[in-house]
Amino acid sequence: MMSCSPAQKRYFSNALLQWHNISNNRSLPWKGEKDPYKIWLSEIILQQTRALQGQPYYLAFIKKYPTIQKLAAAPDDEVFRLWQGLGYYNRCRNMLFTARYIATQLNGIFPNTHNDLLQLKGIGPYTAAAIGSFAFNLPTAVVDGNVIRVLSRFFGIDEPYDTTSGKKRFTDLAYFLLHDKQSAAYNQAIMDLGATICTPKAPNCNNCPLQTKCFAYHANVIYDLPIKAKKLKIKKRIFNFVVFQTQNSIWLQQRGQSDIWAQLYQPYLIESTKILSPNTLLPHIQHYIHTLSSKNIQLAHSNTQKLTHQHIQSAFFIIRLSTPAHLSLEGGKWVKIKDLKKIAFPKSVLSFLEKNLYF
Repeated sequence: MMSCSPAQKRYFSNALLQWHNISNNRSLPWKGEKDPYKIWLSEIILQQTRALQGQPYYLAFIKKYPTIQKLAAAPDDEVFRLWQGLGYYNRCRNMLFTARYIATQLNGIFPNTHNDLLQLKGIGPYTAAAIGSFAFNLPTAVVDGNVIRVLSRFFGIDEPYDTTSGKKRFTDLAYFLLHDKQSAAYNQAIMDLGATICTPKAPNCNNCPLQTKCFAYHANVIYDLPIKAKKLKIKKRIFNFVVFQTQNSIWLQQRGQSDIWAQLYQPYLIESTKILSPNTLLPHIQHYIHTLSSKNIQLAHSNTQKLTHQHIQSAFFIIRLSTPAHLSLEGGKWVKIKDLKKIAFPKSVLSFLEKNLYF
């Protein structure tokens, strides 16, 4: 790694700020925002979500819940429904918890120190730094994937960023480089540079304000940096959904807290090592409906959803019933088809419902 002198710091920060003031045309609805509620909301949405994907959700939340008091007072199912499609639903649960804590315990006022922000549920070092910097102009450095990529390439850092020592190295460097008087503008500049110029796959080096002294550019190792140590292990799962349906109702169960998609709704689920057929599915459900035969089971849809740590292959089997029979299944209920729009579903289930014209 190249050492970073005070002169390099001045070059790095000044070049970034000049680019930010003259050439940075990245437009996002939360940029320049000073309301800590809106900054916090945008940062929670952008955890594990790209800006373009998160933007319509941010706008929808701000429209429906313009203040933290409005969000805190909203029913869980209503908020989950609005969140539907963003994934990582633990973010939504933590968001609701924190909104209600601030509204009831802190009189709706966000903490304005880095340490106090870190005490809020769902807020880690990056989110606390972002809120502190953009809302309260605190001298806190944001360190996300975009920032790590810029720093790694410019300074030639070949230490993995996902190790304990690597995280400390990047954080310490980010704080050293932070502009003394314009921390918010500096943070926005380095994040935007990583998102629009110093991108992972097709960096636009010819328009980069840091190109002149960029280690990776001159050493021709742009695509080798940054380095990640841990290889992600993907778990593959097979979900067989059984859709018990009458003319105007569908049977749904709410997922528990200990797995993906916690508290969202789904048809009856049978997890297996492979996609079942109507014949192999039958023994799993005859206990609940004795008169059923495999001829009553229709494979209607299948899809695959790729999560960060899991790939879910789903099959949907429809069983049509004349009346909403009592099913001795835990956590389930019959729901009118006309009311399905009020319920939050995992993306895989939502795709099935939309393609089969339940909405």
